[in-house]
Amino acid sequence: MMGDEYLQWFSSLAPIFAEMLADDGSIVIELGNSWEPSRPVQSLLPLQSLLGFVSHKETDLRLIQEFVCYNPSRLPSPAHWVTVKRIRTVDSYTRLWWIAKSDFPKADNSKVLRPYSDRMKYLLSTGRYNAGKRPSQHKIGEKSFLKDCGGSIAHNLFELDQMDSEREVRLPKNAFSFSNSISSDFLSRTCKERGITPHPARMPMGLAAFFIEFLTDPGDIVLDPFAGSNTTGYVAARFDRKWLAIDAEEKYVEQSKIRFEDPALKNKPE
Repeated sequence: MMGDEYLQWFSSLAPIFAEMLADDGSIVIELGNSWEPSRPVQSLLPLQSLLGFVSHKETDLRLIQEFVCYNPSRLPSPAHWVTVKRIRTVDSYTRLWWIAKSDFPKADNSKVLRPYSDRMKYLLSTGRYNAGKRPSQHKIGEKSFLKDCGGSIAHNLFELDQMDSEREVRLPKNAFSFSNSISSDFLSRTCKERGITPHPARMPMGLAAFFIEFLTDPGDIVLDPFAGSNTTGYVAARFDRKWLAIDAEEKYVEQSKIRFEDPALKNKPE
């Protein structure tokens, strides 16, 4: 599907998803950039699709927040205009849109904290900093920054690879540290052993982990209607959520079953 056909199809999903959504539930959609066929011009279709989905007249959805995932390891695209003609730069990020039918969907950013910076750790250990009025007219109290909350509030920008080699990347530690564990590569290793070509566009596990931890509680149901290799279902199981997954390609449904052979699912920490 392309153009108007795709737009109409995508928008038509809104009432279906809204009906299934809990009153305090959330929808998270990843929409990457696309380009006009045979032209070095970025398409408006992803943005039009988002607007059509959120503003569908049969729903009461609203856009809660935008997230950006920066991943410079992605292959250069659009290849013809980037690597051949060299008249465009590499698309190195994708957007994720958090949508709900309430202004206050279930969410708790204390469950997805980033590690404190070295400077903040030093401040907490010494208990000293310059309190008082700032040039911005904000007044910083003498104890405003002395409470150890276990980490700092997450940003809506995820650096899957650091932008600056001199600066440490601080991603939410529970979600992204979990995703970098050896067990997270179980699917790739097992597919290689069995001579299976893995799904070519697997979601970074940390993204699924972040939103599942941030927006749901143990026992909640997580649905992925375009599951691919079922990263979402695997992560939901690791975090004690119930899950449903759907994909149009039977071979990927069969392949996704490999994830649930992972010993890590049987040896989860309490």
